[in-house]
Amino acid sequence: MVEELKPERLYRRCDPESLPFKTTEELEELDGGMGQPRAVEAVRFGIGIERPGYNIYALGPPGTGKHALVRHFLQARAAERPAPSDWVYVHDFAHPNRPRAIELPPGMGTRLRRDMEQLVEELRPALSSAFEGEEYQARRRAIEEEFAERSNRAFAELRRRAQERGLALLQTPMGWVFAPLRDGQVLSPQELQQLPEEERTRLEREVEELQQELQRVLSQDIPRWQREMQRKLRELNREVTNFAVGSRIEELKEEYAEFEEVAEYLEEVRRDIVQNAREFLGQDRDVQEPGREERTQPPPSRRYQVNVLVDRGGMDRAPVIYEDNPTYQNLLGRVEYMAQMGALVTDFNLIRPGALHRANGGYLILDARRLLMQPFAWEGLKRALRSRLLRIESPGQMVGLISTISLEPEPIPLDVKVVLLGDRLLYYLLSALDPEFVQLFKVAADFDEEVDRDGENDLLYARLIGTIARREGLRPFDRTGVARVIEHGSRLAGDSGKLSIHVESLADVLREADYWASRNGNGAVTAADVQRAIDARTYRSDRLRERVQEQILRGTLLIDTEGERVGQVNGLSVIELGGFAFGRPSRISARVRMGRGEVVDIEREVKLSGPIHSKGVLILAGFLGGRYASERPLSLSASLVFEQSYSGVEGDSASSAELYALLSAISGVPLKQSLAVTGSVNQHGDVQAIGGVNEKIEGFFDICRRRGLTGEQGVVIPRSNVQHLMLRRDVVEAVERGEFHIYPVRTVDEGMELLTGLPAGEPDEEGRFPEDTVNGMVERRLAELGEKMRALAARSSGEDGNG
Repeated sequence: MVEELKPERLYRRCDPESLPFKTTEELEELDGGMGQPRAVEAVRFGIGIERPGYNIYALGPPGTGKHALVRHFLQARAAERPAPSDWVYVHDFAHPNRPRAIELPPGMGTRLRRDMEQLVEELRPALSSAFEGEEYQARRRAIEEEFAERSNRAFAELRRRAQERGLALLQTPMGWVFAPLRDGQVLSPQELQQLPEEERTRLEREVEELQQELQRVLSQDIPRWQREMQRKLRELNREVTNFAVGSRIEELKEEYAEFEEVAEYLEEVRRDIVQNAREFLGQDRDVQEPGREERTQPPPSRRYQVNVLVDRGGMDRAPVIYEDNPTYQNLLGRVEYMAQMGALVTDFNLIRPGALHRANGGYLILDARRLLMQPFAWEGLKRALRSRLLRIESPGQMVGLISTISLEPEPIPLDVKVVLLGDRLLYYLLSALDPEFVQLFKVAADFDEEVDRDGENDLLYARLIGTIARREGLRPFDRTGVARVIEHGSRLAGDSGKLSIHVESLADVLREADYWASRNGNGAVTAADVQRAIDARTYRSDRLRERVQEQILRGTLLIDTEGERVGQVNGLSVIELGGFAFGRPSRISARVRMGRGEVVDIEREVKLSGPIHSKGVLILAGFLGGRYASERPLSLSASLVFEQSYSGVEGDSASSAELYALLSAISGVPLKQSLAVTGSVNQHGDVQAIGGVNEKIEGFFDICRRRGLTGEQGVVIPRSNVQHLMLRRDVVEAVERGEFHIYPVRTVDEGMELLTGLPAGEPDEEGRFPEDTVNGMVERRLAELGEKMRALAARSSGEDGNG
């Protein structure tokens, strides 16, 4: 005979007197999380090993404290490492579209930027003074006068030779021309025509010769002299510019002498200033080198700036960065644009860093789901980790869809440890579908959701409560409040022998308990405050539960809690919406008739059944055939259904209830409607554990209590679920008063005995069951159906023969 459970087995209390403190203020903070030895070891290993590909994926459900624990260990490790280098971008004067990256010690990037800004400020007055000085103007005039003198001398020689030949050199709006002279006067066209033919021919020949000489002077000599003058002016400008700025740049080169790249850059700056001094002053570019292209690079005010991409000044440790919005550009950086004259332009000063730049030399934490939801972000991260280089380019450039000219910043070496936070399903999907994932994230830190409940962990749980209270600025919890939270932790875990370490859920309860403590004027949070918080959370979420119960109490949903019915039993299911779960009783009915051994699941036939529920129904057919029809056909057809179910049915937790209804329908033995049933069953008739046992029991209890407890109502559960019981206090009190009962069963036979009040019956040596037992009645009924089937078959054969 099955014995009902005693009240002490329905709820595992935590004795406040067993806790060695008065309030959580006396307890030390809990560092590194609780009950995560496997995950902690994996995180320590992943942080400690300095090899490519050993990045970390922290897997587990949200709210288990993955982020806090991972950050704790990363910050501890980062404190042991020095601050990484600064990175700056400067203009590449040889390749303006390819900015150069320079690595500098922490804080030196900002210093170089300030020095270059000061250099530009000092250059303007220095160059202005040098080019406006009397010495420069005098030397420039001398060069220009030399050119003018050469030009004048050449034209004077041409005039002299022309006069000797009776010609004059004249300058007209159309250019230089030669004209005949007589008595010092230029002949008019009419006078020229009156000259003898021989004279006109001679003049034309002389003009042609002198015109060739003039053309040589204009096309060869004067351009050569101009080029010579420009060369001398450039040399003069370079000499003056070098004199004006050389000393300051040499000072900077001495300051940064140990940084070869900076010294090379400063030398290039000096050469560029010398070549573009007048441009730097905003004047006409009359001294620019011939053949130099129009400006395709930033103006001097921006060209000599230093873009500090990553500044480590003031840091004394490696960085630990969490990127909340891991888009492609937020991860790998971007090049911004600005509008000028209706066009978008850019330069190296508009290069912006990404999270990988800020975390370079340290650690980067990312949410895996958010990362995978951003276009190109996952591929960009993998590419950076695989190549160990940070390239700043647009997503279109990365996939080869854009070929327009843009900046191509020099890649930066990447040295970073990446930690992804995500759930288990995502980890397993990535492992199965992305071959690069297992190469780049070799360390899996698997976070558990629960720990064993024992004395040691009770104290650790109390420290966890105290730690959360301190960090959240909550009141301390006294020992009664801690004891109640520990009990609630077991309820969240759904196991009296476990404690939930879902930190977010625990913190929510602590915050709300603190609120009620403030309302009650308590200096410390007590058990009453914690219970008030739990009750208030339930009340805010249980509107749907109340409506379901209301429909049952009003008779809309048919549930009997008294009497007996054949082929009808109360099954229990769980509904979970918005994080709130509650039990809902459901009527399960079965009908049988002659057939060919088919057990029809009506839910499956109308496609309201999930695969697990359908599997459970098929197991029932295996049980019936194995127990009652091992040596003869199973001559029945049965139908099973969840009455008044208007949505899908999934899970096998009702398979034992379906079997009880089926056995009742076959045997004709009525089942007690005062008992509800939960549990799955296998083909041997063993009742197996199910989930949500607490919610299921409480769901049926609430209906019975509101209708009035008779002392006969109760719930039949699998014995293997007893360890999971953490029932509400009102349920436990009803059991103490004998008004409600909870029966654990191991087999279907034990459940049938409870539901029918009759013995299930054991088979004799021949395998037959006693007639006055449930199994005997089932066996006899199946035999009768078999005989009727054979009789019908024989009659049908005879009628066919006569015909």
